[in-house]
Amino acid sequence: MKRKAFFIILTLILTLSLSVQAQIRVGQFPQKVEDEYILNPDSIEVEAWQQNLNVPWELVFLPESKRALITERDGTVLQVVDGKLKNEAYLELNIESHGEGGLMGMTHHPDFPEKPYIYLMYTYTSSNGELYNRVSRFTDQGNQAVEEEIIIDQIPAGNNHNGGRIAFGPDGMLYITTGDTFNREIAQDLNNLGGKILRLTPEGTIPADNPFGNSPVYSLGHRNPQGIAWHPETGDLFISDHGPSGEDGLRAKDRIKVVEAGSNFGWPDKIGYFEDGEYANPLIMWKNSVPPSGITFYQGKLYVGTLRSESLVRIGLNRNSDQYNVESIEHLFNNGRGNSIYGRIRTAVVGPDGYLYFLTNNLDGRGRPRENDDQILRFKLEK
Repeated sequence: MKRKAFFIILTLILTLSLSVQAQIRVGQFPQKVEDEYILNPDSIEVEAWQQNLNVPWELVFLPESKRALITERDGTVLQVVDGKLKNEAYLELNIESHGEGGLMGMTHHPDFPEKPYIYLMYTYTSSNGELYNRVSRFTDQGNQAVEEEIIIDQIPAGNNHNGGRIAFGPDGMLYITTGDTFNREIAQDLNNLGGKILRLTPEGTIPADNPFGNSPVYSLGHRNPQGIAWHPETGDLFISDHGPSGEDGLRAKDRIKVVEAGSNFGWPDKIGYFEDGEYANPLIMWKNSVPPSGITFYQGKLYVGTLRSESLVRIGLNRNSDQYNVESIEHLFNNGRGNSIYGRIRTAVVGPDGYLYFLTNNLDGRGRPRENDDQILRFKLEK
């Protein structure tokens, strides 16, 4: 009798497990190329630009000046003038910086310095004790930023999956990536700002041509998008997004996506490439855990800062009949066997001097700090 009861219980457990597993449909891996690992890539000479930082998250070069700004996740904005880091903070915010939350994305107004606004995304606790993310803009006064003006508020926040990247697109609109905060069902809820790409005017109003009427939502069905960039020739929007972290027994499956207005990428119903066309498909989905963060285009290739895989990924693309094809995926500064030169890389940014800058995040609680971490490093490739 006990033996029979045991098998009944075991059968119920397996049945429940299989039904849970089926909740997220997993499609194919869309790319046809294999990842390559290059510990010491030829023709790349890396040099340190800034060192001993505290979890830098974003780097922004200000146009028509010799200034750059750096966000640190604890709420500090630093300023670099003529390549030298200023001792005094440019801005200090009272925020919540637990887990993956804190001071994250930053950008400047597209008409800077005529419109001297700096935009920031950060996590805070409201008066009723709720955790939220918001995007605000501040007025640049040279040595500091003042006069906060809230652009959008009450974006879902949590210890994990806050998204956090903000940038102005070629259309002059502000794009904001938001995460599902491990509440995956909100990614399909058009009345919830989590798990989305948002699009607003520089003043924070909803553009008339947004795809869902009077809504800031530009695209939905995302899990934790942390990178955003536009192809320099086509103007197409690219994002990076994190795959499952044990949900329904699934791991890895981090993605690169090309996003159109109104695109629904299906999270949490599906993940990967499907031929039925019900949801938009990713351009890349990785078999191993990457996860990707900030991205940028540099000399025709897409560069992706990655966290767990501790590499700067360089992706070669071509475009044929309005479709992008992946030609190569190279993990720079990593040999694929646990040896990484720089560790966790949060983002990559192209500077006005033609250098590619990338930020390490080995002090974020998940990395193995190296000497002089965290750092901003750079290299220049000859065209």
